[in-house]
Amino acid sequence: MAYPDELLVEGEQVVMHKHPHWKMVVVPVLVLLLVVAVGTFLAAVVRAQTWAPWAWLALAVLAMALVIRFTVVPVVRWRTTHFVVTTRRVLVREGVLSRRGIDIPMRRINSVQFRHTIFERILGCGTLVIESASDEPLEFDDVPGVQRVHAMLYQELADTQA
Repeated sequence: MAYPDELLVEGEQVVMHKHPHWKMVVVPVLVLLLVVAVGTFLAAVVRAQTWAPWAWLALAVLAMALVIRFTVVPVVRWRTTHFVVTTRRVLVREGVLSRRGIDIPMRRINSVQFRHTIFERILGCGTLVIESASDEPLEFDDVPGVQRVHAMLYQELADTQA
């Protein structure tokens, strides 16, 4: 999914657009599977009871609430988080109902670093640290292909300064 061109300034082009690494949705998917398994088991247990329709309704409501809170919300949050590098700036947009964003102009970036643990290296993700004119460096967790993003961002910095 490309980043919307109408949000860019004139002459600006998207160099890279990523969502956080897929590892962020592993736990929500496991929660979904667990809720379905436990819900199915409990539905089978109360099947023979005289109050089964009410128990099934209560189980369905509880299961839906758990799935929405612990699966749907995190997956939508993951999908609506954008990490974008353009020819002029780095943009991060997060949020569903209320949006939050940060823009870092290329000319204000002082240094770019990355770090990743052994587990993150296996998965191909890591943390990107951008030091700009602000007080503290900005850290972006779970960036997929963090080494490639680092190299590409460094190249864009060199192109901007040239």
